[in-house]
Amino acid sequence: MKICRYDDNRVGRVEGDRVVDVTDALAVLPGQRWPVPPGDQLIAHLDEFVAAAAKVGDSAARSLGDVRLLSPIANPTKIIGAPVNYAKHLDESREDKGIHFDRDIKTIDYYGLFLKASSSMVGPSEGVALRFTDRRNDHEVELVAVIGKKADRVSREEALDYVAGYSVGLDMTVRGTEARSFRKSIDTYTVIGPWFVTADEITDPGQLDLELTVNDELRQRSNTSYLIFDVPRLIEYASSFYTLYPGDLIMTGTPEGVGPVRAGDTINATVAGIGSITVDVRNA
Repeated sequence: MKICRYDDNRVGRVEGDRVVDVTDALAVLPGQRWPVPPGDQLIAHLDEFVAAAAKVGDSAARSLGDVRLLSPIANPTKIIGAPVNYAKHLDESREDKGIHFDRDIKTIDYYGLFLKASSSMVGPSEGVALRFTDRRNDHEVELVAVIGKKADRVSREEALDYVAGYSVGLDMTVRGTEARSFRKSIDTYTVIGPWFVTADEITDPGQLDLELTVNDELRQRSNTSYLIFDVPRLIEYASSFYTLYPGDLIMTGTPEGVGPVRAGDTINATVAGIGSITVDVRNA
């Protein structure tokens, strides 16, 4: 199932170019009192929600073009980034001073993973608001894996059992000498969408084409088969350091072709089998 969040936090079941309002299916989620348990409760109870959402009729379906798409995951406890996780991106990072700033760029197993602030997350319809426009602000298309249940020290062999589904990610970064987690945590610099695709619809997350265009100019094109740490390895690695909760997002890394964008640009990022996000860029 493809599940989106839209307009004033409505929840939809996506069917082709239509969205069916299944917000009433949220009634299957348990009531909560403070302190709220960690994680996104829709994802934590995904099976029950999907079963209820599947029963909703489509008589009041709307065109996707008529709704404002928000991030399909509302409450991740963590947004996890995977630095230089494609070999050709590692090469371009070492060659481009606008990326490396005289630093010796190393490999993902040297850096480990990093965290992005959850406050940086938006949906595609909200767009990217550039800060520090005197500096280079780069686009990075990524496959995003959504954790479906609590994961602590998970083995690579079992890792995909902990995935609820996948989405498309646009990881924006302002270039500079500061730590990645700082430069990538600016408001609107994590775009997730256009919807969340349940794991049963993705046969192999390690064989997905992805690409990004800016104003219809192709910038990035690759396949997740070129990931250095694939999705199971990333889950194993992340959960060896900290517990993952339902709705946590793992942005799996970007391929070569990263480059700057400016106010007025339109970014389109696509991952095969999931969908495309179209994102307008403006100054903050």
